[in-house]
Amino acid sequence: MGKIKVKQVKSKINCPQTQKLTLESLGLRKVGQVVEHDATPAILGMVNKVKHLVSVEETN
Repeated sequence: MGKIKVKQVKSKINCPQTQKLTLESLGLRKVGQVVEHDATPAILGMVNKVKHLVSVEETN
């Protein structure tokens, strides 16, 4: 199982509450913040839900 880096690139101001909570559960609080997670199905599903707000990069 690989790792991914998730970076918040857009603001969550006009987003629905569920997307705001998803960003917080990923550990993203500010624009420009980067977190690293294992590429599990649960994490990939959360990233897919907010894919318009984040950028994703695979790491080894």
